[in-house]
Amino acid sequence: MIKVTFPDGSVREYAKGTTAYQVAESISPRLAADCLAASVNGATVDMMRPIEEDASVKFYKWEDAEGKHAFWHTSSHLLAEALEALHPGIKFGIGPAIDNGFYYDVDCPVAITEADLQKIENKMAELARNKEPLVRSEVSKAEALKTFTEKGDQYKVELINDLEDGTITFYTNGSFTDLCRGPHIPNTGAIKALKLTSVAGAYWRGNEKNKMLTRIYGVSFPKKSMLDEHLAMLEEAKKRDHRKLGKDLELFTFSQRVGQGLPLWLPKGAELRDRLERFLRQIQKDYGYQQVITPHIGNKDLYVTSGHYAKYGKDSFQPIHTPIEGEEYLLKPMNCPHHCEIYRSKPRSYKDLPVRLAEFGTVYRYEQSGELHGLTRVRGFTQDDAHLFVRPDQLLEEFEKVIDIVLYIFKTLKFDKYTAQISLRDPNNTEKYIGSDENWEKAESAIIQATKEKGLNTVIEYGEAAFYGPKLDFMVKDALGRSWQLGTIQVDYNLPERFDLTYKGADDKLHRPIMIHRAPFGSMERFVAVLLEHTAGKFPLWLSPDQAVVLPISEKFNDYAEEVVAYLNRHDIRTHIDDRNEKIGRKIRDNELKRIPYLLIVGEKEASERLVSVRAQGDGDKGQMTLEQYRDYMHNLVNEEIEANKMK
Repeated sequence: MIKVTFPDGSVREYAKGTTAYQVAESISPRLAADCLAASVNGATVDMMRPIEEDASVKFYKWEDAEGKHAFWHTSSHLLAEALEALHPGIKFGIGPAIDNGFYYDVDCPVAITEADLQKIENKMAELARNKEPLVRSEVSKAEALKTFTEKGDQYKVELINDLEDGTITFYTNGSFTDLCRGPHIPNTGAIKALKLTSVAGAYWRGNEKNKMLTRIYGVSFPKKSMLDEHLAMLEEAKKRDHRKLGKDLELFTFSQRVGQGLPLWLPKGAELRDRLERFLRQIQKDYGYQQVITPHIGNKDLYVTSGHYAKYGKDSFQPIHTPIEGEEYLLKPMNCPHHCEIYRSKPRSYKDLPVRLAEFGTVYRYEQSGELHGLTRVRGFTQDDAHLFVRPDQLLEEFEKVIDIVLYIFKTLKFDKYTAQISLRDPNNTEKYIGSDENWEKAESAIIQATKEKGLNTVIEYGEAAFYGPKLDFMVKDALGRSWQLGTIQVDYNLPERFDLTYKGADDKLHRPIMIHRAPFGSMERFVAVLLEHTAGKFPLWLSPDQAVVLPISEKFNDYAEEVVAYLNRHDIRTHIDDRNEKIGRKIRDNELKRIPYLLIVGEKEASERLVSVRAQGDGDKGQMTLEQYRDYMHNLVNEEIEANKMK
């Protein structure tokens, strides 16, 4: 017999080899039917896996991330089974679950296009109705290689060659067998609704030197109503796509001549960014930060010292060689090594700490061209970076102050739903991190304690830490319920050691400071992209690049319209004129599509009496106002926004 401990602390005994499904069924047949996967001693497994020893067990349903992952992982295998039935001889790369569905990379004898997706969907639905079980089997490396060599699938053979004997498993559903670790749902019958969403190209193993495979994306659900809701959300997401809105609102653009992944900020986008930067600069000033500026390049030795070159050198742009033999520079991939050198520029006393250095620093990282995506994945981006150098007795207080800043930004910009992810190192793979176990334990404990004192809703993710220290990542849900990582705070004992950073203590001896890395926005590019999609381009009034547009009803009133624009701009109300030779109805429609908060219509009466007819975005006509009345009206609205969000 074995003992099974449940999340509520209760314990039951079962025969050795009882499956997680049988355990759930002993509690309630309904529970067993609803469960998609289980956690056994912390590892997520299939419901049909036998439990061979005393274990802590937890069950996952559709509502749980682990349940969705197993569901979508099985759906990727169902896709592969359908493809193999439709295209004999097809070869398979990888087919994982992702945040919102699944994909499979395939090498097909014939091209697969969007036009083929419906036929593949139909085959998947037919196979799902067979309620095929997902059968797990452990195989030797030799057997695994033999299986896929005979099939002529070089991609699976390559993957198997990287695995250790004794760790290899297959999963079979119907006539399809795949190399896979799992977990999977009990059978395909739970997949009641599915949609293949797109076809794209993807280099095998993400390497541009390898063959381009066909990547088929899809999503699936246990109910058709869920699929309908998801597809409606996707339609709304298309309307909110920051790439589309960025073009429509004239915020940013890209140029092949400039280079992939290098955004060009247009005047209105630069104004938006500037206001965000000024907003954060003021907060930082209130918290005692000092602004610094560092170069866009650095000597290779700087990044060797920091450890960034060993970890990320292969993913960086190629070194810049100077006329001096052996001298190399790199485009800056991180700001922290430069800030360490600023700290080292003079002796520090314990009385000087904390030292808080902040910079909107532009960094460069070489991303694969297939991974670039609008502003969310670029090769050059600006971090709202700061590094705090603190004494051990200051660490907790300073970390909590950074949390306060992040939460204030979220409150101001209406990111109301978020989770704080405590990202720790992988305890089973510590060699990929730098620094001593003692320092890691102290850093991890400080983050966990700070989140408890702040009462944050947290989750712990092992293996998500930076290579030099653990971090607190803020996972924010936008208006469509999608999750984004915005804002990060990291505790670092290691870079101060690598750069030999010191301060003289009250005991007149040298001590090592602790570093806090923090970026509340993360990067300006990514933050603007998420903010665009969250607000659908309808920014709060204080942030809008254009707060008002003046619309003369005919050319006769252009001169007065120019007067209005000049007056309002003098009073810090960002305004421009739409003097196109178009009917007023067309001008109103066009400017409402540009999400401009206020449309000011001027004609004969307005010009003769120095008035504007005010129309609010989404709120209709506000009547006529004098220029002075409208000025005060706007100032009051902006002041109300600022006061409502003022940091307490």
